[in-house]
Amino acid sequence: MFTNQHPRYASYEVINSLPDEAIDFVWYMLDNYMQGRFTMTNLLKFNLINSSNHLSYDYLVNGEEVATFDTPYPFENQFPRSIVVYDNGDEQIIALPSEINL
Repeated sequence: MFTNQHPRYASYEVINSLPDEAIDFVWYMLDNYMQGRFTMTNLLKFNLINSSNHLSYDYLVNGEEVATFDTPYPFENQFPRSIVVYDNGDEQIIALPSEINL
């Protein structure tokens, strides 16, 4: 699950609301910080927060914050409040929670 050997995408809404580097950081975070360190299901949720005017991702499990990943990217108020990352076994997508029907 969440192997970088499968195709990876971002939804139209995510592409229109986050800069490319913030999207790429999600995949980097999964591959380099989360694999083997956290229990992950096929649906991951992150809140996007303002941490000293920089974007940070809060990783949530069952509604509880498990970890925070800081980025060097400036935070902007129009960023979505949260994103989800879904792996169906063949491909992976970053989307807004409202875009995923499971």
